[in-house]
Amino acid sequence: MGTIALYSILLIVLTPPLGAYMYRVYTRPERGRLENVVYRLIGVNPDAEQSWRRYASSALWFSVVSMVFIYVLMRAQHHLPLNPQALSPVNPYVSFNTAASFASNTNWQVYGGETTMSYLTQMLALTFQNFLSAAVGIAVLIAMIRGFTRSHTENLGNFWRDTIRGVVYVLFPLSVVWAIVLLSQGVPQTLAHYLPVDGIQGFKQLIARGPAASQIAIKQLGTNGGGFFNGNSSHPFENPTPISNFFEMFAIVWIPAALTYTFGKMVGSVRQGWAVFAAMWILMVVGFAVTTPGEQHATPAMQAAGISAAAPNLEGKEVRIGPDESSLWAVATTDASNGSVNSMHDSYQALAGVVPMFNIAVGEVIWGGVGSGLYGMIFYVVIAVFIGGLMVGRTPEYLGKKITARQVKYTVIAVLVPFLVVLGFTAVAVVLPAGLAGRLNSGPHGFSEILYGYLSQGNNNGSAFAGLTASGPFYAVTGGIAMLIARFVPLIAALALGASVGREKTVPFTAGTLRTDTGLFVGLLIGVIVIIGALTFLPALGLGPIVEHLSHGLTP
Repeated sequence: MGTIALYSILLIVLTPPLGAYMYRVYTRPERGRLENVVYRLIGVNPDAEQSWRRYASSALWFSVVSMVFIYVLMRAQHHLPLNPQALSPVNPYVSFNTAASFASNTNWQVYGGETTMSYLTQMLALTFQNFLSAAVGIAVLIAMIRGFTRSHTENLGNFWRDTIRGVVYVLFPLSVVWAIVLLSQGVPQTLAHYLPVDGIQGFKQLIARGPAASQIAIKQLGTNGGGFFNGNSSHPFENPTPISNFFEMFAIVWIPAALTYTFGKMVGSVRQGWAVFAAMWILMVVGFAVTTPGEQHATPAMQAAGISAAAPNLEGKEVRIGPDESSLWAVATTDASNGSVNSMHDSYQALAGVVPMFNIAVGEVIWGGVGSGLYGMIFYVVIAVFIGGLMVGRTPEYLGKKITARQVKYTVIAVLVPFLVVLGFTAVAVVLPAGLAGRLNSGPHGFSEILYGYLSQGNNNGSAFAGLTASGPFYAVTGGIAMLIARFVPLIAALALGASVGREKTVPFTAGTLRTDTGLFVGLLIGVIVIIGALTFLPALGLGPIVEHLSHGLTP
């Protein structure tokens, strides 16, 4: 429990310095030498203001080109260098799913990295895209915030300038520091061949290695989550020590948390940023409180085998990590749209498994992905403001702008479309043989595996329940489609919302204006998030982990 307390305190203390730094990065008028070199290489004018349509078009085309590049590289990796194990081309279905996954910042994986991807693919397709897709998410958030701070204009800035600044000044320097820390803990960073050794029992083994530290650093900081090895951060080469474990866990939420402070600075009220931070932090702490105690006790299956109920649930966990830090990681990685794991969520107690599902289900807004989590939270803020305005009988206002029917429509589209994608694909999967064939288990737990798979892909998380075989054509294609819809529909809606607010004039604050920087509003915001999530997904959760819990003769 001490680790959880330290984690929470450090998050509060270190949010302002990083948030203030990112504020300066995205608002300073002068350009740095390195970014100017990049602008000349790609041939763009970074000073040209873009309307929300031009900004969205740039983001979409950039992502399409990225996705095609990843797909082609995976399909052609057997002809390319840095493939010391002579790995064959990745099959078309997995290539499509992976390209959609990394271009959308989901980083869902249906392959074992050490047995499927060459070093070149890992570095040039996956690690490189980890930087770019994360930077796109931050850029869209910054553009949306600009809309809330401007009046009588649809211009939101320049996509290329925002994206390049995110890579050059935020993601890259932090990743260098994190990679050095991971190297010091024993994470490999090499282009050498896999290492043949004689095991202690006389069997020959082939030890996989490669340029892992550089990918793991950005996978955590960029809320990407795609592991270098199949075991992700439960693998001792990705996460060898308690120090590496804490640094990787903290990296999951640090940038998303700091962006709330950046938001407050940009809108001219740090209290607004802290209000959003408080809502996210409270929901995270509640998740810890529900998940961690449950994993301190043996599962019903363990008890049936004669194990004491007081024994911790270590199924699916690394003994060197233990149940507390496994639970902390499970909550953090699903609060953010990170998806990396140091334990298998499939093995958690039934009710403990509800927390990761719920965290993802509400739209990855409890921190969420870098950028995308905060603009997702702003959608909920708009809904809370709208409801609060109706309750006091006034036109809703947020940050000095009237919230009209148009803004509410954009918000509803952004919130509901991922929900429809998740529930729609889950409903199809549970009635088709191709969908049912992917389950490891039958009954409510098998349903949970399918639901979790689409929740993770349909909300750009990337973690898996570890019981679903999703590399076949059905899950690879439907999952890829879910990831693309869930990433780009809210992205476009965020830009449209920012521009729509930017067209409005600023109205003065009056005594009747609903304040959005108080504890009362934080409570309203949390209530809106929980109620919308419960109304949408409680029936599905009732068919999966809740009925599984009740079937063991236990009560919630």
